[in-house]
Amino acid sequence: MTHIVLLDGGLGQELVHRSANPPSPLWSAQVMMDEPHIVEAVHRDYIEAGATVLTLNTYSATPERLARDAGEELFEPLQAKAIEIAREAIGSTDVILGGCLPPLFGSYSPEDTPKFEICLTTYRRIVAQQKDAVDVLICETLSSVKEVRAAVQAGVESGKPVWCGMSVMDQDGTKLRSGEPILDGALAAKEAGASAVMVNCSWPEAVTQSLPSLAQVGLPYGGFANAFTKADDLNLGGTVDVLTTRDDLSPEQYADHVMRWVDAGATIVGGCCEVGPAHISVLAERLTDAGHRLSGLPS
Repeated sequence: MTHIVLLDGGLGQELVHRSANPPSPLWSAQVMMDEPHIVEAVHRDYIEAGATVLTLNTYSATPERLARDAGEELFEPLQAKAIEIAREAIGSTDVILGGCLPPLFGSYSPEDTPKFEICLTTYRRIVAQQKDAVDVLICETLSSVKEVRAAVQAGVESGKPVWCGMSVMDQDGTKLRSGEPILDGALAAKEAGASAVMVNCSWPEAVTQSLPSLAQVGLPYGGFANAFTKADDLNLGGTVDVLTTRDDLSPEQYADHVMRWVDAGATIVGGCCEVGPAHISVLAERLTDAGHRLSGLPS
């Protein structure tokens, strides 16, 4: 029997779909500002579906994105609000809370990442807001080795475990979106002190391609894929309505992919954009039916 960490699914897209308002460049943070009750409802739905780890709704609440799209003064209030909502949703359950260390300016644009020292300074600011409230810090959708080194170092300095999620090319899961080998990213994460390595916000087929490289690193590994047809159509400062969803990743079809990852040794799995509570519910059932034990910590 293997202990499998079952992460939640995508937050931002689920929030946008449930919102009464059109998508904003602030994405999930905008929904939290205008309709915070939706954020708590989505968290609760993932818990009910069987997720053992929730992630803070702070992906788009970085100082850089807020300065560009709203106002940097919102940084600390939004971080605090996300923590409050997630903790309220978790309540007395055994679900653990993961922090969120995302790309600083936006997804899929490693060429716009600032210098390492600037990244490190900002990630330290984010970690300072989250570290006392979370059980683990989860890096998400990092697309270059530089981002990996900065985010993991800042997270490790807190004393909390850090799981590093990286985004790869949909057509070549062996390469980060920067073009660097995923193995280089995973090794950099290990060198910086990460406790686990993952691939996320990429096609499930690309996650499958990435796993042999992750397996070489000697850390727990896994993945949480998206269901976009072509994620990198999104431009910095743009809105997600330019993206479309695949029609071949139903909850059962997505679970088929994930079960192959588990068969390949993955012990941390879940979903990213367009993978919702229904997907996590089916996945939880498939994992338990296969004899795995759902846990908050990887085996």
